[in-house]
Amino acid sequence: MSEMSQEIQDAIAVVQQIRKAISCAVVGQSEAVDQVLIALLAAGHVLIEGVPGLGKTLLVQALAKTFSGQFARIQFTPDLMPSDIIGHAMYDMKSESFRIRRGAVFTNLLLADEINRAPAKTQAALLEVMQEQQVTIEGKGFTVTSPFMTLATQNPVEQEGTYPLPEAQLDRFLLKILIAYPSDAEEIDLVKQVTSQKAGNRLDVSAVSTVVNPEAILQLQRVVSSLQVDDKVYEYAVQIVRATRTWSGVSLGAGVRGSIALIRAARGQALLAGRDFVIPDDVKQIALPTLRHRIVLSPELEIEGHNNDRVLRSILEQVAAPRL
Repeated sequence: MSEMSQEIQDAIAVVQQIRKAISCAVVGQSEAVDQVLIALLAAGHVLIEGVPGLGKTLLVQALAKTFSGQFARIQFTPDLMPSDIIGHAMYDMKSESFRIRRGAVFTNLLLADEINRAPAKTQAALLEVMQEQQVTIEGKGFTVTSPFMTLATQNPVEQEGTYPLPEAQLDRFLLKILIAYPSDAEEIDLVKQVTSQKAGNRLDVSAVSTVVNPEAILQLQRVVSSLQVDDKVYEYAVQIVRATRTWSGVSLGAGVRGSIALIRAARGQALLAGRDFVIPDDVKQIALPTLRHRIVLSPELEIEGHNNDRVLRSILEQVAAPRL
């Protein structure tokens, strides 16, 4: 391999600084932090699944502070309207004219909390801006701020009164990240940190330092998109995705967007690992969060106790990784 360029060396150093800064506020959850960073580097959106109280909001706030980005949070509820998200035209009595009131999507990091609690029409309003990075208000297009990233959360336990995201909409998320309970030692550290000389349990990101500005994040995204990918790695990623379409017990496999997402995420994984090229292990490591929301199992397989991750692990064992 040729010598790594100074630009890529600088990008690797910046990403490590961001990762370190986030760890000042977020205890543990290193895998989730890395996956959110990978999505940011790949200019993608993430769906985060986990029970309440595991630090999802804190993680997003900490990430926003590392690059002095704007942060907004929308609590999705059954009565939430699309205009609450994207904005609307309102009549100004003083000027006797309509003016545009911009919604919460005009930010860098948007936390869509419990996205499956709002009806399909409201979900669709958010998914339009995720795809196009612009919104239409009263027939006029408005571009949202760059970098723009949606981090949507859903609670896997409470399903009553929810509106599950359709497969076509799930496909818009680059990664689906699962946040688990912290380890014994991590939970002790977390309790110490939150209860030490503090009244209440307000989220605290004061220890997080600002590393770069939003323009530097856009530069990081450009660097990641230019990382080298060998033809064999492209073939490997496509073979994994194609295997989901013919696998026994999978009623709906991943589409072409899954193959594209796998390469984009693998590039982010490579930079996070300190490399300027993608290896098959990058693809393998990021395959579960990239594909778990893009496949649907048959009812028979679910009854037998299988889940998407288990099926994907079987596929990864069967598809041979190339040697570079």
